[in-house]
Amino acid sequence: MKKIGLMMFILLFILVVGSLFFQIKIPGQFFNSNIHLLTESDQTNQPTPFQPFIPTITPTAEGYVIQKALVPSAGYHTPSGQVNILLLGSDFRTNQGSRTDIILLISLFTKEKKINLISFPRDLYLEIPGFGQERINTTQSLGGFPMTRATFEYNFGIHLDHYIMTNFSGFQAIIDTLGGIDINAASKLTDRCDLPNKHGGYCSVGPGAYHLDGALALWYVRSRYSSNDFDRGRRAQEVAEGIFNKLISWNAISRAPELFNLFKNSVETDMTVTDVYPLIPLASSIASDSSQVKRFYIGLGQAKPTIAPSTGAYLLMPDYNAIWQVIFQAIYTP
Repeated sequence: MKKIGLMMFILLFILVVGSLFFQIKIPGQFFNSNIHLLTESDQTNQPTPFQPFIPTITPTAEGYVIQKALVPSAGYHTPSGQVNILLLGSDFRTNQGSRTDIILLISLFTKEKKINLISFPRDLYLEIPGFGQERINTTQSLGGFPMTRATFEYNFGIHLDHYIMTNFSGFQAIIDTLGGIDINAASKLTDRCDLPNKHGGYCSVGPGAYHLDGALALWYVRSRYSSNDFDRGRRAQEVAEGIFNKLISWNAISRAPELFNLFKNSVETDMTVTDVYPLIPLASSIASDSSQVKRFYIGLGQAKPTIAPSTGAYLLMPDYNAIWQVIFQAIYTP
């Protein structure tokens, strides 16, 4: 599974480094043709509900210090040269709002030549600065990336430098453009689905090898009626590995400009060419040694399941001391 971290980095490499050749700035690339695209000439217009803000952030080269957070991070410095990128999978649909149900932090250690990944469950119930308590998957809809960044700083002592986000249609488009992907499912999943080529209202995948097109892959990572959010995380990792393997078969790095052109409308990010240049040596290093990718999780050891008495909603209440143990290893330890 170490390949998954490399896959994520290759995706980042394709989607952003490709802009070196095409001279394209990514901010403002949205997924629905009916959504107004923000340009430099109309930045004062009403922001869209999907991504209200387009921030410009410069990583702190000498390490970042967050003095006040709910985890005991005060006084600790992040390693010099670290860049933290948040990968988000959104359920955005026109006129229906959005949630980011896939939340994966990619921490790049440019000096140590390594990558650490942390997965955050969507139902983690946090303190949202200036708003109150709410699930972590609501921060983008509440205030865009600035709100998400403020939430990570206040709850976890983590400074986010950039974000990359895709939604349902973008996710399907990436996989269909690749001609589908092959996965190795750890166990069988059978659940309700509404795909037109399936009969009886149910889909089933696994165990073992299985080929997924974009629609079936989306069902596979989102299915929730017969499983839970942690199992969804496992399935998302299997799909990520499938994307990685297809990209490798396409000789992805050497074809970065071509693939960037194919995928550029499927993602939204605030990263520019200037942000990417310092990461290119790390891409080369990780491509030759995937053992430098490590994975971490915020799971049941760091959060307690509960039911909200007023709404009956499923929530995960954070244990900030336990969460800090994971974050300290993944973010603060070079």
